[in-house]
Amino acid sequence: FTPVQDSVTVVPGETCLAFFTAKNNSTRSITGISTYNVTPFHAGSYFNKIQCFCFDEQTLNPGEELDMPVFFYIDPEFCAGSGSDNTELYGSSAPLHFL
Repeated sequence: FTPVQDSVTVVPGETCLAFFTAKNNSTRSITGISTYNVTPFHAGSYFNKIQCFCFDEQTLNPGEELDMPVFFYIDPEFCAGSGSDNTELYGSSAPLHFL
């Protein structure tokens, strides 16, 4: 399970599409669900997911590889509320938890 892009540049208030790739290297079907994390912690309230693979369980068949999208935007209030124009502080992860 890895991000497709090393990084994305996001303009606050504009939507952005990012992808993660998951591959099932096993010989059986697997099902998992992701939890999405944003750091630093205070930035999470400004990160708005419009559509995300993390909303639903994902099932991958043996050998299947799947690109999974996250469509989101960052609330423009982040720049005003953080007291900084530095949005490079954003980091995100979406660990996949198998059921």
